[in-house]
Amino acid sequence: MKALAAACLLLAGCAASPHERAGGGRPTIVSLNPCTDAILAEVADPEQILAVSHYSHDPRATSMPLAQARRFRATGGTVEEVLALDPDVVVGSSFMAPATRAAFERLGVQVETVGIASTVEASAAQVRQLAALAGHPARGEAVVGKIDAALAATRAEGEPVPAILWQPDGIVPGEDALVTALMRHVGFASQSAARGMGQADYLSLERLLADPPRVLLVAGSERGQRHPALDALPEMDRASLDPALLYCGGPTIVRAVERLAEIREGVS
Repeated sequence: MKALAAACLLLAGCAASPHERAGGGRPTIVSLNPCTDAILAEVADPEQILAVSHYSHDPRATSMPLAQARRFRATGGTVEEVLALDPDVVVGSSFMAPATRAAFERLGVQVETVGIASTVEASAAQVRQLAALAGHPARGEAVVGKIDAALAATRAEGEPVPAILWQPDGIVPGEDALVTALMRHVGFASQSAARGMGQADYLSLERLLADPPRVLLVAGSERGQRHPALDALPEMDRASLDPALLYCGGPTIVRAVERLAEIREGVS
């Protein structure tokens, strides 16, 4: 009964005091996804962003510079935490639990979901979606313009170079992953795909040593990924890639494609 009474009071409070919107009527937002965190940090006013996801405060999970992420409050994403911030809109992934989404909507909070972008075009559409939501469509176009410029400056010429991206936990990306598309763009050919490996397949050190790629991009820190045996492969170039560049689109594409192009240019 006490829980029911508390819920009624909460509902009554939401109904009695409509949201005061930041920036002349623009919505306040809580983001529950590190990919949307990074986009919103570029397209929304700082006062519009009431909180980002706790992932963006974690060096192992953020997709934006840590110093930038820590300018914003972080939330664990529970309904109670979010409601205490009283946002106009909650932005999360398309995998948000139906019960969580229903709870927000029942309490009058708009929910906007964003899926996983596997292409540059899909990512650009998400940037525009979130910029429009924040009330700053021109900022979305500016971000898309920066992505287009970075892609134009890093477009590959010549034969693709066989490469493997070795991600955290020793896995490889699939052919449909955004990072794989960016690798192709700068002139790498996925050797893991040529071996018949797919999304999140595990690549052992032994298998790698038996058939090394021309270039190995190491984005993890597992013991095998730092093994001294890798130093005994002079025909293989090895480079590190920040895991923060692997999973999200939006402004992350610019940093990812520039780093990949830098590695590609350095291949002897």
